[in-house]
Amino acid sequence: MKIICISDTHNKHREMDIPKGDVIVHAGDFTEAGTKSETIDFLSWFSALPHSYKILVGGNHDFYMEKHSDNLDQIIPGNIIYLIDSGVEIENFSFWGSPYTPGNGAWAFNEKPGKDMLIHWDKIPENTDFLITHSPPYRILDELDDKRHIGCQKLAKRVQQLKLPHHIFGHNHNDYGIVRTRETIFVNAASLDNRYRLINAPLVIHTPPS
Repeated sequence: MKIICISDTHNKHREMDIPKGDVIVHAGDFTEAGTKSETIDFLSWFSALPHSYKILVGGNHDFYMEKHSDNLDQIIPGNIIYLIDSGVEIENFSFWGSPYTPGNGAWAFNEKPGKDMLIHWDKIPENTDFLITHSPPYRILDELDDKRHIGCQKLAKRVQQLKLPHHIFGHNHNDYGIVRTRETIFVNAASLDNRYRLINAPLVIHTPPS
């Protein structure tokens, strides 16, 4: 199975060259101001992609998705799998998605660092093959230009505890790329750089036959 990973497109999705694949994953921040019109435009584009499975999580810019969580069925096309502390199984691989990032509550899907974030990470099942979060884990592809790390410590500990094989995320535009440890392949799929230029290509994961 070929999985295409993108994130942090911030309304520039129609400018992207998306490779073919079986699954496409967007790890959040598909809008900039989080308006309904931005949201619907992205969902229309995402729904029309040829990939058999389209998985989406929200990000801290995606205010409409947070504010209208009770009636999203009215705007999300049926062929998009929207994950919010929930999962889906595709060809015997389990995917789990969560949009939350640590913060002061000024952004969408923001929670206070620490125990408030852990509430979400504790929901991640042990048998997860692909974890998709908007937040990076602490000290893994989360470093800003000023050397600050913006990832979530509780998330990093949970991923390590579960020995998850894949973790896909975004949020930090400065640290795009792939890092492999003994247990986990970490993918920061941020499509825009820190100057909001669309220069990062979609990242690709190939899975062995299930």
